[in-house]
Amino acid sequence: MTPTGATAAPVLTPARRALGVGLAVASGVAVAAQSRVNGELGVRLQDGIAAALVSFGVGLLVLAVLVPALPGGRRGLRMLRRALTEGTLRPWQCLGGLCGALLVATQGLTVGVLGVAVFTVAVVAGQSASSLIVDRFGIGPGGAQPVTGARLAGAVLTVLAVLLAVGDRLTDPAALALAALPLLAGLAVAWQQAVNGRVGIAAGSVLTATLVNFAVGTVGLLVVFLVDLALRGRPGGAFPAEPWLYIGGPIGIVFIAIAAAVVRFTGVLLLGLATISGQVLGAVAMDVVFPTAASQPGPRTLLGTALTLVAVLIAALGSRR
Repeated sequence: MTPTGATAAPVLTPARRALGVGLAVASGVAVAAQSRVNGELGVRLQDGIAAALVSFGVGLLVLAVLVPALPGGRRGLRMLRRALTEGTLRPWQCLGGLCGALLVATQGLTVGVLGVAVFTVAVVAGQSASSLIVDRFGIGPGGAQPVTGARLAGAVLTVLAVLLAVGDRLTDPAALALAALPLLAGLAVAWQQAVNGRVGIAAGSVLTATLVNFAVGTVGLLVVFLVDLALRGRPGGAFPAEPWLYIGGPIGIVFIAIAAAVVRFTGVLLLGLATISGQVLGAVAMDVVFPTAASQPGPRTLLGTALTLVAVLIAALGSRR
């Protein structure tokens, strides 16, 4: 049985799947860049929640101007309202932005300490496990997909790669505790990709789905920030002058839009692991080219990165119908 508002699963032709995987890999490289930007912004502001709110807020402003200005965006808003009124789309399916807010907040809180590579492979563990469950129960627009041996092997291999990559830091209790945050964010990302895909289909526009994602995420982050402000006071840092530290939101628009567009053709697991392959490649490259004090990847991180790529290939083979 599929969830309320489910649509018939599209035909997964090899060409569509290959295109979806390629776009997901490219978006993963962008996410690695976003992690570095938001992590650095969190360090400058001395507040990861404030950095996440700035990132989501900038993205929301861009979309609030772009979507109403485009005919497809205006049509998407009307179709979204109709879908919610008629019940073909449930309100809870519009809450994927909360998961995105958790991921971006985690970037600002942990990347400065863990480095982009370790952050990324921690997200991988949660995302790969959660994607299997989301696909199995047909939460995404691609319909239910069985847990085949190859798909399960790909997810398990990804988790092993994570353990290998962060193994040299498992003796550091602080790093171990911080790694749990991106792990939790990864669990949420799979559900976000699934429901955003449904919003995109209901609205007939991935930009409209992305606007919903950013609006919900910004509201969630604003509430958390106000509570944090009341408890701890203003962030200790100042807003940096470098413009590049404010592009995390626009990068997120690209990632969310691509995911909402291709998840119907790839399924959540294959989308997630293809995105992961781009993330780990981009993350290790940035940690090498633009290292921080804690981010220089060692042999274990590099080997873990290679294993995630193998896991994507195995899962892709297991996703064929």
